[in-house]
Amino acid sequence: MTLPIRNVAIIAHVDHGKTTLVDALLRQSGTFREGEEVPICVMDSNDLERERGITILSKNTAVRYKDTLVNIVDTPGHADFGGEVERVLGMVDGCILIVDANEGPMPQTRFVLKKALEKGLRPIVLINKIDRPQADPHGAVDKVLDLFLELGADEDQCDFPYLFASGISGFAIDHLEDEPVDMKPLFEAFLRHVPPPVGDPTAPLQLQVTTIDYSEYVGRIIIGKIHNGVIRMGQQAALVTETGAIVKSKISKLMGFEGLKRIDIEEASAGNIVAIAGFADANIGETVTCPNDPQALPLIKVDEPTLQMSFSVNDSPFAGQEGQFVTSRQVRDRLMRELETNVALRVEETDSPDKLLVSGRGELHLGILIETMRREGYEFQVSQPQVIFREVSGRPCEPFETLVLDVPDWASGSCIERLGQRKAEMQDMQVGSNGRTQLEFTVAARGLIGFRGEFMRLTRGDGIMNHSFLDYRPLGGEVESRRNGVLISFDEGVATFYAMKNAEDRGLFFIVPGVKVYKGMIVGENNRSQDLEINICKTKQLTNHRASGGEELVQLQAPMDMSLERALEYIGPDELLEITPESIRLRKMSKEKRLAKR
Repeated sequence: MTLPIRNVAIIAHVDHGKTTLVDALLRQSGTFREGEEVPICVMDSNDLERERGITILSKNTAVRYKDTLVNIVDTPGHADFGGEVERVLGMVDGCILIVDANEGPMPQTRFVLKKALEKGLRPIVLINKIDRPQADPHGAVDKVLDLFLELGADEDQCDFPYLFASGISGFAIDHLEDEPVDMKPLFEAFLRHVPPPVGDPTAPLQLQVTTIDYSEYVGRIIIGKIHNGVIRMGQQAALVTETGAIVKSKISKLMGFEGLKRIDIEEASAGNIVAIAGFADANIGETVTCPNDPQALPLIKVDEPTLQMSFSVNDSPFAGQEGQFVTSRQVRDRLMRELETNVALRVEETDSPDKLLVSGRGELHLGILIETMRREGYEFQVSQPQVIFREVSGRPCEPFETLVLDVPDWASGSCIERLGQRKAEMQDMQVGSNGRTQLEFTVAARGLIGFRGEFMRLTRGDGIMNHSFLDYRPLGGEVESRRNGVLISFDEGVATFYAMKNAEDRGLFFIVPGVKVYKGMIVGENNRSQDLEINICKTKQLTNHRASGGEELVQLQAPMDMSLERALEYIGPDELLEITPESIRLRKMSKEKRLAKR
């Protein structure tokens, strides 16, 4: 006898507690044995996810509650990984929208909720982190209702059920007056408010591929929901590709989900989320169906990319010294492989065989791809991210974003002034009682390129910045993105303390003494608006005379730490970012390349 099923996605703004809540659900459902050591954020299995504390890839797990199998899908909160959210929402019949009791709805809350409403889902709203100081649970519920109305939700969707919870403390309650005990009220809400999957087990098989995994033993594994029919281990099936071609094969492995494990099963019927092997060339959005009566489901549609940059072979003087994969063929093959699983990514050829145009949903989306390739041993260089313009109704348009800043009161004026120079329009301003102000703007995406570093300086590192794609609007004119000039090394060698100390009054360095540099490498930021070439390798001429200040301790000011995201935002149109497994270097384009670009 098959168990009743509920398929639920967890959606929220980044850092509102999705993965922590899934931890509590797994613990209280009996997934882990007593005394078993369980890591925090157990669903964030990727190294990058654990380091950054964010979810990048959607993942699913299954728990049992009262003889019901509940499939839970954890989704990313960043709009940059919206392609993951869009394809996963087609697998589920309900969703939980998690909102922070203090912050309320944020830009990505709007994004994920909009996608859920478009799919016709009726979300369960969970107000999380109610045990924190400054929490305003009822105020958060009112703000969520305003957001539902703003996004055009129907009457049934606006009458959403809501609960209060603390994922880290492991409890959920229906009313604030209730005694917090465990997650039982949330499990009950799943059974009450999430409809069972719709599907006909007697109809021909239809399974849509939503996620792709790989195993060294069985090859490509495809994960998806069975929309109709029954799938059995060892049966013959057909894959309907994007082009409409039909590829027949045998189901060599059939797996279901239980907790965090995949378990071998003999058969599964409509409504189940399963993993199958047997189709070596399956891609996301394609349909596994009955070979006698192949019927394809509509392909998954995701929003188009808004940002693009060029990936090219590293041609700096230090090329090939640190990377394992350095040729254009190796970089191209890796990007083409990424296209198979990353549905929101686009890769285009250019006039040059050594250069590819890669388009994505934002700086973070492309930054995670670059960091992943770097860790795999690839060496290449990338250009400044550029906004993708598009024609709408015959008019040139550009992407606009919703920007929300949470800043100390004393920094709000300077933030408003800087964003005004970048053609941002203020939509809302809320002055809190805790000495902080929340500002909301609508701004062109190109107006935000390079703003994060400036924002951190304006708020002295005490500001929080969130933004997500809004829509395409007519071009907004020139955007002022003034930046100081850079300090450029005009010689190849090793940076010395002596040379850096003498040039310290020229600006702020990105490197420390002892780092290898080359001609054209950017080593710091100038205090003025022009670029300045300096000799960073100059050594002190030694003599037999003892210097009077020889015993004094001389120190350099701390260099600016150039992380990958910061460097991507920092580089200008005539600059490149050299990426190797060991280093991130900024450099000027050669004169020939600058002329070719013009």
